Amino acid sequence: PTPAVPRVLLCGFLVAVAAAEGGRALPQLSDDIPFRVNWPGTEFSLPTTGVLYKEDNYIIMTTADKEKYKCILPLIASGNEEEEKDYKGPTPGELLEPLFKQSSCSYRIESYWTYEVCHGKHIRQYHEEKETGQKINIQEYYLGNMMIKNPLSEPDQEEKENPKESAKEIPTKNIEGQMTPYYPVEMGNGTPCSLRQNLPRSSTVMYICHPEAKHEILSVAEVTTCEYEVVILTPLLCNHPKYRFRASPVNDIFCQSLPGSPLKPHNLEQLEKQQELMKMPFRRVKEEEMHSTKEEKFSSIHKPVAVGSHQLLTVGTTHISKLTDDQLIKEFLSGSYCFHGGVGWWKYEFCYGKYVHQYHEDKESGKTSVVVGTWNKEEHIEWSRKNAARTYYLREDGTQTVRMVSHFYGNGDVCDLTDKPRQVTVKLKCKESDSPHAVTIYMLEPHSCQYILGVESPVICKILDTADEYGLLSVPS
Repeated sequence: PTPAVPRVLLCGFLVAVAAAEGGRALPQLSDDIPFRVNWPGTEFSLPTTGVLYKEDNYIIMTTADKEKYKCILPLIASGNEEEEKDYKGPTPGELLEPLFKQSSCSYRIESYWTYEVCHGKHIRQYHEEKETGQKINIQEYYLGNMMIKNPLSEPDQEEKENPKESAKEIPTKNIEGQMTPYYPVEMGNGTPCSLRQNLPRSSTVMYICHPEAKHEILSVAEVTTCEYEVVILTPLLCNHPKYRFRASPVNDIFCQSLPGSPLKPHNLEQLEKQQELMKMPFRRVKEEEMHSTKEEKFSSIHKPVAVGSHQLLTVGTTHISKLTDDQLIKEFLSGSYCFHGGVGWWKYEFCYGKYVHQYHEDKESGKTSVVVGTWNKEEHIEWSRKNAARTYYLREDGTQTVRMVSHFYGNGDVCDLTDKPRQVTVKLKCKESDSPHAVTIYMLEPHSCQYILGVESPVICKILDTADEYGLLSVPS
């Protein structure tokens, strides 16, 4: 019997019909793997690096207008599968053991709450308030406590004793559009939850590989009432091939026209011309900017990843210049040295006292940039009269020190959803690190096109105490 004919809708025009000589059962389609169709013409050689191609791995495509194309498909299976099968190294629990033995903690600041994950011990959510002349008032909840002495031993012991268990599916989570493997650690026995008959709060901590990370908290989400998911970025898991960070490459499909057919389908050519005409920016340009020589700005429609009641865009740690501390502080405060961060589609650029930009760089289409907010000192001072520009914590000796400063950057690109300019509150916080020149940047979107940019670095530790009543910083004397 003739096998079923696979049909694939491609670019809205092509209907795939497997010809007798190219007929084969196609692998199941996964929308986690991105594809791009190229129309290279007849004079074309298949790539010899990157994704593997074979001349006989093709299907014949026919458009509604009877145009025919031979489309060569990439072989998605990679050599990683063999590496994963042969892996005899430490288990994920053993790889994470140093993090638990060091008794280290990771922190994340959001607009109201601070989250503290002390690995292998507890997860705490707290908010500190200090009235003038009074002690700090702390509101806190434990989202989970470790109930066993060695949180990493049990799953790994099972895996070693039962080889079948080790072959079981590794759980994955959608992180910024990419299905990412994670290693879960359960933590229970947290603060009782009044909304659930005083049952204790509990959390699943999901450790995921990121080679440049410093054990940051990527996200905290309340998945059901008083049950949480906490995602931690760590480089420790990256030595295990099944947890390794992989960029999601776009896989090319090369479609060559057969005799009697144009290089590219006629209807597709027409559609692309229409799209070029529609690429005009949607943003409403202000009168005074019509003749400005400022950097060209673009509007953007994007879907942030929803996390709890906030919308999280991205977090990233990078290493900043090896300038001396004094030089770096001066250049940072003058706005001439900018911090960059982000691990997903969008990256972020923060120039103190100048602007916050969100951008994406692509080899083919160049750089797309969105102005999230621009600095205006008067606007910030007005904002600081209604909001806390400085927050403090009390030292053990009774003195207080600045914990964080917040700055307002308004007048960004007009938002398509609100028809108002984007704006961002930048929260600068001291973060001690083994690397004195590390910076961590994350962005939240608690309301449409109103953002919070968290910037944490050891460099900031050196200048926080210079903050004036408006939270403005200066070079230490």
